[in-house]
Amino acid sequence: MSNKVILDGLISYQIRPLIPFPIQIALHTHTLKPSHFSLKGRAPPKPIRLRLPPPKYDQTHQPRPRPQTNTQDDGIPIEDVKTIAKFKTKHNYIRVVEVSRRADHPFAGSRLLLLDAPGNIHSISFLFKLLTNTYFDVFATLPPIIPPGPIGILGFGAGSTARLILELYPESIVHGWELDPSVVEVGREFFGLGKLEKQYPERLYIYIGNALKASIKNGFSGILVDLFSKGSLIPELQDPNTWQILKKNLRKDGRIMVNVGGRCVEAEDSRRDGKVVMEETLKAMHKVFGEKLHVLSLGNRKDDSSLALTGELPDLEAWKKALPRSLQFYVDMWAPFHG
Repeated sequence: MSNKVILDGLISYQIRPLIPFPIQIALHTHTLKPSHFSLKGRAPPKPIRLRLPPPKYDQTHQPRPRPQTNTQDDGIPIEDVKTIAKFKTKHNYIRVVEVSRRADHPFAGSRLLLLDAPGNIHSISFLFKLLTNTYFDVFATLPPIIPPGPIGILGFGAGSTARLILELYPESIVHGWELDPSVVEVGREFFGLGKLEKQYPERLYIYIGNALKASIKNGFSGILVDLFSKGSLIPELQDPNTWQILKKNLRKDGRIMVNVGGRCVEAEDSRRDGKVVMEETLKAMHKVFGEKLHVLSLGNRKDDSSLALTGELPDLEAWKKALPRSLQFYVDMWAPFHG
């Protein structure tokens, strides 16, 4: 049984993140029933929704999102969420929110980094646990299936993916690119990134700049792509030439894993439909990687989110054995992309 939240006819604004667990923050609730979030049986997690009051807009900003007044599931009261930072930069509208440990939700005790006007989640951290039960965990399954060597993270955020890889794989070296220096500073102040840098000074390197120009000597063994702007996958990812360039930056037998979004993605520009942009991105990748392209879908047909993986599908049993037990079920979720 899922939580049921009734909004009492109030205007509310839906923020659609890119993470596979349901979360909804409503201004007022009448009913809140217990919910079960179990991965028993290896059932895929669902996409989340996070509802917060909208930012104040000035005349130069994008139009307000359309209000959502329909009833939705899996709610968490606004009193269990605290905003601890919010400000605008050249590239982003940045918010950091904290979910109370008392909240009856898998994200209880977490901090979330929200970027852009719709407020898509770009990083998450917990005080007392490493895994996130989100697509960041899927990213953390990449190291066992790539050759030894550095991993590039394009779209570093506050460091959620880097933390997982550095902690789970002691030999890993991470190079991360982030366009907005303020995002990295927020990571250092609120998400433990500064501590991570001190802990792994020879394994973690962060660069400020255009991630599509990322390169290192001798190339990457693996590349993780998580590039969104204004609530949408950046347009360059719908261009096959972009994937040709990234492919050339790989070492022999290297792979790319990509957050390609999906229906759950809400862009500032309503013309950038999440499902359509995802499909265009996968088609662009297919032109470059052909049959060596696989897709993992999180959620359901109505509100899905997907990841893509390049290269031949590896030996699944060997892949599982190389992963922590709590990540092994993701291996069986990959399917060939047929265009």
